[in-house]
Amino acid sequence: MIKEFLLAFIPIFVAVDAIGLLPIFTALTQGLKKREKSKVIVQSLMTAFCVAIGFILIGQAIFKFLGITVGDFMVAGGVILFCIAIVDITNYQKHRRIPKETLAIVPLGTPLIAGPAVLTSSLVVIHEYGVVATLLSVTANIAVVGIVLLLSDVLIRIFGVAGSRALSKVTSLFLAAIAVMMMRKGLLLLLGTS
Repeated sequence: MIKEFLLAFIPIFVAVDAIGLLPIFTALTQGLKKREKSKVIVQSLMTAFCVAIGFILIGQAIFKFLGITVGDFMVAGGVILFCIAIVDITNYQKHRRIPKETLAIVPLGTPLIAGPAVLTSSLVVIHEYGVVATLLSVTANIAVVGIVLLLSDVLIRIFGVAGSRALSKVTSLFLAAIAVMMMRKGLLLLLGTS
């Protein structure tokens, strides 16, 4: 069970990109008091948790209803993840000004914490390692994001904005590699050679 958890944890960790969220979170919450920032963090984590867990629990049922196979989803999800990774690698800035009343839910909770990359990775991980390992790994990753955001001021001082952006680019490169792997596995499933 520990092995499955760790194998499920890694692709979701890469998809979440907690360190990459640091400069975005700092820019979006600039000027907020410490108490307001804490409230934003809690609301964004709850939103991300509900979106991710809801998608994990009903996503497979929706696929069955629509006749989508795991192979179909792996190929489509891999293409989407690859596009997200390319945009993240080539984009200098991923944020714009958002009203503080809504920023915890959109864009922080979703799509920045629980976005297409996390949802796609979660459904593929369910197929590979099971629902329990996926639920645990998503929960653990959201907890990691919470810790990173709570320590955002300290971490930004350590990494600097440029350092956290550089780490985010490296993470995006890993996400692109995971996307290619997903497409390869999906195509093998569709061709019936795996």
